Amino acid sequence: MNLSSKLLSDAVNEFAGLPGIGKKTALRLVLHLLKQDSAKVTAFADSLTKLRQEAIYCKQCFNLSDAAVCDICSSSARNRDQICVVADLRDIIAIENTSQYNGLYHVLGGIISPMDGIGPSDLNIESLVTRIKEEGTKEIILALKGSMEGDTTAFYIYRKLKDFECMISIIARGISIGDELEYADEISLGRSIMQRTPFENTLKG
Repeated sequence: MNLSSKLLSDAVNEFAGLPGIGKKTALRLVLHLLKQDSAKVTAFADSLTKLRQEAIYCKQCFNLSDAAVCDICSSSARNRDQICVVADLRDIIAIENTSQYNGLYHVLGGIISPMDGIGPSDLNIESLVTRIKEEGTKEIILALKGSMEGDTTAFYIYRKLKDFECMISIIARGISIGDELEYADEISLGRSIMQRTPFENTLKG
């Protein structure tokens, strides 16, 4: 894309580096920002800078947080007997929007993917094992994408936890989570959580 200004070109290239943003969309966004008040653009840029510099990960569940312990982990209203295991914080947002789950979470930070060079040691799995030992969790709910990588991750976690005195369940596969949890509609996702089944049932047959 040939642009008349290097400043414009640089801004477009930065936006185009974001997931799902092509050069044409990036140009449209940059031109939109150019039409805004200087104060509004500055506030936009400052919010991103502040997010990158000040946001931290909860020391218990690894959710994005403003404090050492996130609002979910610190809430006395949550069911502390349950931990829902998800790949990243987008899954937490999707599940919270269903209003069908009131337990805690544990963010793995991805899923096992040998093709991408991601192994068990690259994920927050050992810290999950430690949490269960220390907190006496009664149920682990595996809410991972229904793909080969997601299934591999779920099975690995099951093998790590099967000797603990806690139920290990998996959300029902009535939704197309071969895609991502965040793209499932709230009703279907909520139903899949309510209709979760023991993980060991998936190993039969």
